[in-house]
Amino acid sequence: MTKKYDYLIVGAGLFGSVFAYEANKRGKKCLVIDKKEHIGGHIYCENIEGINVHKYGAHIFHTSNEEIWEYVNQFADFNRYINSPIANYKGEIYNLPFNMNTFNKLWGVVSPQEAKEKIEEQRKKAGVEDPQNLEEQAISLVGTDIYEKLIKGYTEKQWGRKATELPAFIIKRLPVRLTYDNNYFNDKYQGIPIGGYNVIIENMLDGIDIKLETDFFDNRKELSELADKIVFTGMIDEYYDFKYGHLEYRSLEFENELLNIDNYQGNAVVNYTDRETPYTRILEHKHFEFGKQDKTIITKEYPSEWEFGDDPYYPVNDDKNNKLFEKYKGLADKENVIFGGRLADYHYYDMHHVIFHALDTIKKVFKNY
Repeated sequence: MTKKYDYLIVGAGLFGSVFAYEANKRGKKCLVIDKKEHIGGHIYCENIEGINVHKYGAHIFHTSNEEIWEYVNQFADFNRYINSPIANYKGEIYNLPFNMNTFNKLWGVVSPQEAKEKIEEQRKKAGVEDPQNLEEQAISLVGTDIYEKLIKGYTEKQWGRKATELPAFIIKRLPVRLTYDNNYFNDKYQGIPIGGYNVIIENMLDGIDIKLETDFFDNRKELSELADKIVFTGMIDEYYDFKYGHLEYRSLEFENELLNIDNYQGNAVVNYTDRETPYTRILEHKHFEFGKQDKTIITKEYPSEWEFGDDPYYPVNDDKNNKLFEKYKGLADKENVIFGGRLADYHYYDMHHVIFHALDTIKKVFKNY
């Protein structure tokens, strides 16, 4: 049977789209399929009342890699948005990431030395020497006050587990600054694509065959026969029919509201850090693009335990799941299939990581180009 395509790319998210664009550029014929009704995966934006709504949660592009920044700027112009979320603890407002503004509001300290002394005093009082879990790691970084008000409740809602049951590494990338700097990321480049993330994916997939609302597993044999090779960006355990069991994820549910006011919370992202509030944060999408619309759209995010059929968001990278993933990776390494992306690699990637890995895969596949 003559193959119609060089590559069948399963998933129209960022990894699949970068691969398709680069392969197409090299003269390869690609078919991109996705079970969703739209391209873009979780970076898809839905335009409502002139506002680009981040349908699957907030996405802020940031990187210090100049090559990645230049690459993504081929496909869209970026605005000057700087991610400066705030925390709401029972009506008390604090700056994130934890910085001198946070410490001043909480303790009244005004110098970095005072803040360091306060954190050290609380760490010593808690007796944390060798952090073994998330709670101990957080206290060692920022003390008990910040942990109790701004970390504990939010984290336990996010992961559906007690902080003492979560691994310490989850919190290790938490930014803590002894400066008056509300910029969440340290990266050199940051922004939101003007017109939303759809602009990027549409430009990447321009001129490439796409089939939406097409589940690879419903027509696996027929779809596989269309191409010489498969690029798979879905769940690696599903590819192998859950042979060794299910990998675990956390999922999210979203509740959108269109409000007849021009400004609801004054910030794109507000985290609700107490345990009692059922959602973890509220997004106000117009602020990502400095919108001037008369109306606004907010989204409440509710974390949930992932069940098959739900959208998988966050891999639960504990020892048990990582060992299970290694078993699936052992199968994948023997397969004549290209696996890539957050689900196939069972790893939490930021967008710039996905692009880097996709381009790295392209270099390996097309060594002579």
